[in-house]
Amino acid sequence: MRMTTLSSSALLTDRYELTMLQAALRDGTADRRCVFEVFTRRLPHGRRYGVVAGTGRVLEELAQFRFGAAELEWLASERVVDDATLEYLAGYRFGGTVVGYAEGEVFFPHSPLLVVEGTFAEAVLLETLVLSVLNYDSAVASAASRMTSAALDRPCLEMGSRRAHEWAGVAAARAAVVAGFAGTSNLEAGRRYGLTTIGTAAHAFTLLHDDERSAFASQVDALGPGTTLLVDTYDVKAGVARALEVAGSGLGAVRLDSGDLGVLAHEVRAQLDAAGAHEVRITVTSDLDEHAIAALAVAPVDSYGVGTSVVTGSGAPTCGMVYKLVAREDATGVMQPVAKASTAKTSVGGRKSAARRSVDGRDVEEVLVAGDDDRVRAVSASWDVAREAFAATDGPGELRPLHVPLVVDGHVDDRWTGADGVRTAAERHRLSRAALPRGARRLSADEAALPTVTLALPPA
Repeated sequence: MRMTTLSSSALLTDRYELTMLQAALRDGTADRRCVFEVFTRRLPHGRRYGVVAGTGRVLEELAQFRFGAAELEWLASERVVDDATLEYLAGYRFGGTVVGYAEGEVFFPHSPLLVVEGTFAEAVLLETLVLSVLNYDSAVASAASRMTSAALDRPCLEMGSRRAHEWAGVAAARAAVVAGFAGTSNLEAGRRYGLTTIGTAAHAFTLLHDDERSAFASQVDALGPGTTLLVDTYDVKAGVARALEVAGSGLGAVRLDSGDLGVLAHEVRAQLDAAGAHEVRITVTSDLDEHAIAALAVAPVDSYGVGTSVVTGSGAPTCGMVYKLVAREDATGVMQPVAKASTAKTSVGGRKSAARRSVDGRDVEEVLVAGDDDRVRAVSASWDVAREAFAATDGPGELRPLHVPLVVDGHVDDRWTGADGVRTAAERHRLSRAALPRGARRLSADEAALPTVTLALPPA
C-alpha cells in the first residue's frame, strides 16, 4: 500500500531533476552509468547516532514512480521539458540497482546509507523522492530511539498524528515503531503496516457527561473494565477513586495527562496499591520527550504516550541527508570518481562500501572502503575480499557488512516493504543499538558514538 492516494509518485520531485534530464538527453550523457550516494555530513547537535528509517517506503514509492497520461499532460502544458524528454518519461522505469544500510540500522556522519546505480537518466530523477522520505522518517526514528532507550523496558506509544501533516503522521508512526515504539494511535498506519493501535478516550468524553462517574461507567460498559481511564479532567485523587469504583481492581490502567507527572505517579500508585489494585497500570502523556521520559525513570510509570516530540524529530526534524553523484562513466566507458569541493559541502568521490567493526560484541568503528570501482563492488559482494586486502593492517575484531541489496536490476526486494518490512527493521534496530558502545545511548551532548575510518583499497 502507498502513502498517498495519488496514482503516481513521479511528480513528488523538483523541477530541476527533469530539466537536467532534458539537457543530458540532448547532449548524449543521459545513458552514462552513474553511482549516487545518500549520506549526511553531520548528526544533529548532541546526537550520538542516527537511525535509518523509511527505506521500505522508498521502495514502495519506487514501484509507482511512473509518468502516466495525467503527469505528462501537465508537464507539457507547463512547458517544463521538451517533447523528446516527455517521450523518454512516458517509458520511464527504474532498471538500476540499489543497496543500502538495512532499515533500522544506526548510522553516523558520512555513512553511505543508500547507493543508487543506474544510468544518469534513471537515477537523477529519484533524488527528491528518496531524500524526502529518508530525511523525515530517519529524523523521527532517531528521536524515537532516544525515547525508547530512556524508557528502558517500559513501552512508548506514538500519538502525534494531530501535530503533523496527515500523511506525515502515518510515516511517523511507522518510523517510531521501527525504533522500538510499541504501538500508535494512527489507524491508517495500523492498517497499512500491521502496527498495534492504541487509544480509548480524551477529556472531551468526560466533559460530555454530566459527571465523571457516568463518563467512566459509559466507557467501561462499551470497552470493558480493562480499558484505560483518563483521571485528570478534574481532581486526580477523586478521579482514581471513581475509576476503581466503576471498574474495580480489574481496571486496565489510568492515564495522567497534566501536572507534575512524577509526583502524581507516586501518589496514584500509592492510592491504587492501598485499594488493592496492584495490577492497574499508570500511563503518562503530556508533551513528553526523551528528557522527560528519562526524568520519570524512578517514577512508578508503566508506559509513555508521546506526541509532538516524536513526529517532529524532537528538535531535529530532518537528518540533513544529501544525494550526491560520486562516480560516473566517462566518454570511454570507464567509471571515474567525482566529488564536490564546495566550501563546507564537500563530498568524497568514488563508490564506497561499509562495515562495522566489533570487539567482544561491542561496535568500535564504522569502516568505509573506497578505491577502484570494480574492487569496491567486489567488497560489497563479499567482505572476505576486504579481509584479504587488509590482512596486514586490519584492526582486531569482526567486520559486519552493512550494505544489503534493496533493488536488483529494477526489481524491488519485497522483504523490506509492508508489515514484514517494519518488523524486520524493528529487529535490526534492536540489535544494532544493543551493539553500540556503553555510553552511546546517553542523552547528554557528545561526539558520534563511533568513529568513521576510510580504508583505501590498494590497486589490484
